[in-house]
Amino acid sequence: MKTYAITGGATGIGAALKELLLAQGDRVIVVDIRGGDIIADLSTETGRRAAVEGIHALAPEGLDGFVPCAGVPPVAKPLSLIPQVNYFAVVATVSGVRELLAKKQGSALIVSSNSAPMIPADDPYVEACLAGDEKIACELIEQRDGHTAYAGSKRAITQWVRRNAADFARDGVRLNAIAPGITATPLTEQVLADEALGEVMRAFAASVPLGESARPEQIARVMRFMLSPEADFLCGSVFFVDGGSDAMLRSDAF
Repeated sequence: MKTYAITGGATGIGAALKELLLAQGDRVIVVDIRGGDIIADLSTETGRRAAVEGIHALAPEGLDGFVPCAGVPPVAKPLSLIPQVNYFAVVATVSGVRELLAKKQGSALIVSSNSAPMIPADDPYVEACLAGDEKIACELIEQRDGHTAYAGSKRAITQWVRRNAADFARDGVRLNAIAPGITATPLTEQVLADEALGEVMRAFAASVPLGESARPEQIARVMRFMLSPEADFLCGSVFFVDGGSDAMLRSDAF
């Protein structure tokens, strides 16, 4: 039996992954703002510490995998919640459980998005995230828009994965990312219900080559593979699981 910890494991993709792991006999520790084994508000430093300390207490023997799946959508208010949860909480929790992952030569799997490439790497908001300046990142994004806040947070965390994969590998920890497209989750439902972004989201969904949206379990099945021993040479990789949208939009990128 392997031991995994998932933030945001009470709903959506995180919950689907939890069910797959439990079905194969593994143990799953869930961190969430409600309905988890550990209750924590990851938008705050206090909540992040509580999450990390709680995981250490429940899995002192180590982790086979950690998935910081908790996230907030582009319609979140205030906009500063988006970098707080989608970027800074991810870095804090992954760094906080690194020792536990090293004990079992485990894997950390970050949840990016196929929207990440839509924001340039030199955007000041992205640069502030990567510099670790939470205060400046939050101040900058309050002057922008929800799409930039969300996609930029995913751009930044994906670059963080690429920049840190080799360092984590020195501890025997594989660090990778998955980039889902539109997926039928409570987060997506919030965006679809938004007056400003709902129509944009529906129009984009209609263009997805393999269909409008993924089911959470379709994303979770790929995540299960990326965490598994079968993927033991996967390091620093970003898997787009979006029905072909990224290939359609960026056909010359790889």
